[in-house]
Amino acid sequence: MNNLPLPRWAYVPGETVAAVETYEADADFETLAQAKLLVPPAFRGYVPARHPALRYGIMLNDRGYFWEAREIFEAVWAAAPQGGRERILLRACILIANGNLRLRMGKPGSAGRLFGEAWRELRALGQRKATGSGDGFADGFAIDTLASMLKARIDKQALTKADWLRLTVDRI
Repeated sequence: MNNLPLPRWAYVPGETVAAVETYEADADFETLAQAKLLVPPAFRGYVPARHPALRYGIMLNDRGYFWEAREIFEAVWAAAPQGGRERILLRACILIANGNLRLRMGKPGSAGRLFGEAWRELRALGQRKATGSGDGFADGFAIDTLASMLKARIDKQALTKADWLRLTVDRI
């Protein structure tokens, strides 16, 4: 990941800094800018599964930096080829990171709706055949496993903060 540092804190909109109760911390934009600089204006054909900004976004989500992960995924999504499989998978990742953030913010209903949208994206992606070289983000991703994990969350009676999802999943 080109030794990209973690953000200094996980930004949660509306949350105040513990040291100064009246101060709402902004996101660590400087750290995120380093990863965004790695994203080309446009990817050709597909988004490589090993692209450092993409891998960084996944790592951020899996370590609880949900707002930051969404920011990175959005930058990669914007450069992804129109109509490509990676664009659909990236949209699902954006929705999942945002759903995770909503859980942290104590908004389980909103999180459930976002997880439902992500599940629908993954279902649509599962219907599309791979056309690339096999090196694309969507080519080797455990789409069915993540879709199953999302479905389990959607079917739960009530989501809690502990129901957040990692994006690094193993195949079942």
